[in-house]
Amino acid sequence: MPIESVNPADDTVLRVWPEMSDADLDATLTAAIGAQEFWAGLPFDERALPLRALSEQFEQREAELAHLMAQEMGKPLPQGRAEVVKCASACRWMSESAASYLADEYVELDGERVLLTYRPLGLVLAVMPWNFPFWQVIRCLAPTLMAGNGMLLKHAPTVQGCAEAMEEMARDAGLPVGLFANLTLDEHRVGRLVARPEVAAVSLTGSTRAGSTVAAAAGDALKKCVLELGGSDPYVVLEDADVALAVQCCAASRLQNSGQSCIAAKRFIVVDAVREDFTARLVDLMNSQSWGDPLGPNPVDIGPLARRDLRDTLHEQVRKSVLSGARLLLGGELPEGPGAYYPPTVLTGVQPGMPAFDEETFGPVAAVVPAADEEHAFRLANATPFGLGAAVFTADATRGARLAVDHFHAGNCAVNTMVMSDPRVPFGGIKASGFGRELGAIGFREFTNVKTVRLPMA
Repeated sequence: MPIESVNPADDTVLRVWPEMSDADLDATLTAAIGAQEFWAGLPFDERALPLRALSEQFEQREAELAHLMAQEMGKPLPQGRAEVVKCASACRWMSESAASYLADEYVELDGERVLLTYRPLGLVLAVMPWNFPFWQVIRCLAPTLMAGNGMLLKHAPTVQGCAEAMEEMARDAGLPVGLFANLTLDEHRVGRLVARPEVAAVSLTGSTRAGSTVAAAAGDALKKCVLELGGSDPYVVLEDADVALAVQCCAASRLQNSGQSCIAAKRFIVVDAVREDFTARLVDLMNSQSWGDPLGPNPVDIGPLARRDLRDTLHEQVRKSVLSGARLLLGGELPEGPGAYYPPTVLTGVQPGMPAFDEETFGPVAAVVPAADEEHAFRLANATPFGLGAAVFTADATRGARLAVDHFHAGNCAVNTMVMSDPRVPFGGIKASGFGRELGAIGFREFTNVKTVRLPMA
């Protein structure tokens, strides 16, 4: 079936792509296998050259790519530019760092010398989401290529223009033809693709439902997979917190990418002593955010959601939470007219059993959850099937570090700041938020054969 790119600001169809035929897919996989076998034989310094050139491509095309993201998924232009800059920086760092993280290691073992070496697996299938259409690809692509693998990209249909731009930039950067291939496929063909012998491993970033489906296909084929899935990240605000700082960080995290981020703060668990002050400040800050068409005449903080169905799902979560007893302090009304817009919204009195507590809310909706004290707050924070990110705010940094290390059930935690990804440190979740890690030393090694070779002593 055709793949459409639709502008979520006005519902206009931007472009339609025909779906790849089986014959075209076969040819693409054959080319990718040949390119990967050649690429795996290159030393690290030669693999690094196209990655550095790709970094320059991002720098040169910053404005163009930000505009494309605004068109295809509604990202405000300053945030789009920031995403492109982050991609450029990550490509450069990964090209410079891979050799040290993937270098051979030697261990002396009972009179023997043991070599540990990290060898490529082959072709990695990357199933990527629309919300960060370049960053999500780069954080998988760069370490995957530096490890000697090739990559097949199955991007979200709504950002097919971004996927096409990525393939074009990779070609212009000098990657071997076929080593990185964009597949215009319907999601229903992914399971069959995972099972194909040409595919060695799978990386997916997306919903828990999509992750479960792909993990089942990978498990059936006995193939390695890395999953970065949804989140319902708790930000805990304790009685001694700097409330102004907490509100600033909570709102910034909740509203990044118009609230459409797995790692965004979603549940604000605030102890009774400071909840009234926190909530009043949060409402004021959320209410001050401008929203509208990111390509309109005026700058905006929040763009439309990526699709109308996503907007409708979010509104239903808000509506059901209010019917269950949450109080609506701001927003929560569907705007009239075209586009997938949703206003900044604040709910208070949110409790377990409400969609705003139990489910991932993908949009500019802040849920304030009351907690009696520290122990109650962390019990609420961990009362979720997700485990991606979490943060705690307290004047005592030592206390905050202890709580983050010992009490949060999450893969990425922060003290007195918001959770963010960085190419230099591992990123990923636990429970329904997935498994495996991207980025950092672990990210370089996820799609390698960690090979142990016993050698005679010299």
